[in-house]
Amino acid sequence: MFAGLSSRSSIAAALTAPAVFGVVSLATPGAALAACTGLGAPTSTETRCLTAVQIPGNALRSYDISWVNPHRAEYYLGDRSNAGIDIIDTRHLTFKRTLGKGLFVGVVLADPANPLTSAVDNDHSGPDGVVSHGSWLYAGDGNSTLKVFDLDAPEASALRQTLPTGGTARVDEMALTTDGELLLTVNNADSPPFATLFWANGDHHLSSVVEITKITISGTIFPGTPGIEQPTWDPRTKRFYVSVPILGNPVGCTGTCDGGLMVIDPTTVTPVSMVLGAFDPATNTGVLQLSDCGPNGATVGPNDNLLLGCTSANNPANKSTLVINATTKHFSHVNGIVGSDEVWFNKGDGRYYTGTNRQPGGAVLGVIDATSVLIETIRQSSGSHSVAADSRRNLIFVPQSAPVAAVGAGGDTTPVGAGICGTANDATGTGCIAVYVHDVDRDRDDRDRDDHDHDH
Repeated sequence: MFAGLSSRSSIAAALTAPAVFGVVSLATPGAALAACTGLGAPTSTETRCLTAVQIPGNALRSYDISWVNPHRAEYYLGDRSNAGIDIIDTRHLTFKRTLGKGLFVGVVLADPANPLTSAVDNDHSGPDGVVSHGSWLYAGDGNSTLKVFDLDAPEASALRQTLPTGGTARVDEMALTTDGELLLTVNNADSPPFATLFWANGDHHLSSVVEITKITISGTIFPGTPGIEQPTWDPRTKRFYVSVPILGNPVGCTGTCDGGLMVIDPTTVTPVSMVLGAFDPATNTGVLQLSDCGPNGATVGPNDNLLLGCTSANNPANKSTLVINATTKHFSHVNGIVGSDEVWFNKGDGRYYTGTNRQPGGAVLGVIDATSVLIETIRQSSGSHSVAADSRRNLIFVPQSAPVAAVGAGGDTTPVGAGICGTANDATGTGCIAVYVHDVDRDRDDRDRDDHDHDH
């Protein structure tokens, strides 16, 4: 056990080696009136396209993970195209500012000499993962650094810390404990991939983020595991769970292997480095092998259930999404949806939302209820893989890629994004943040009406 984990100062000692808010209108009047008229805005879905928020600056070619802090009424997006964190006011649905613009590496191209045809080098672009607690926002960059921002500080002094994680590729997705005191980040593209556990800022007024340990998967038990993805924190079991898309040659696997879950108890970590072996049910720690699931996304829902975004890109045999109980490890599959990246549980309406960019037939926003039943899928731009929800307002935010005619490789190859955004599907298209709404009261009224009609 890492003695003293309960004491921040003792850990720091043990490890020694270490507002200016620009408000921009929602869009031009013409674009706002035309938003939500395309294929991603059908009239028959329960989850309705409400509007689209335009992002000033470069068109959205590349972006990564998003996050909502409902208490601050703010949405955050890792926007590589504008090399910063876009912030949207979720109360008024207006763009506020791009935080840290120019402090991130931005879009890195595999072939810089041919910008329109070159693929984006996701492993080295940034920003990537983003989470927040109170006034503190944490963001990963493509140069293997973690950046810490004070959301209440003036723009010029908002960046309070930049911490290298020791890798050569991006700091990707991340998760915080409920109190904001512990932060887990993942370097998914390093070899071997690794997670880093930090003491975070919680509700403190000064930034003093400190690295605790690096965590890897045993190369003896799971040799050649190529990456790790979205982590999540479960307050009931007090564990971090990290999606592992493909496990390297686990026992019983021939051909392409399914993925797993890293189960991490932060109270038992060792300083500097820690290696996770096979899952131990007695301690509820280790690397758990999954059945018929190579997951990218992970989120905690009701009754201690985890929804995992399985994808056939990791294992072609995957055809569904997995829900697994964090305590019992009993699981069930959600049929009809596969290929999700970021996933999010919205406790405001009791639904899971999936950023599903690898669904056969095209990218969709998946909507799954608390009983693990797929309610609907809604078409999105071909690059849409990011989703976050405001639980106080039951608003769901999904970035839409700009058309390929505007940004080249990585852009939307369908007319869907432009129809949602209310922008042209040509070289002038910009992409946007689509805002969906789930009207809980309306659904309740409809159910009451149906019950009343049935009774009579």
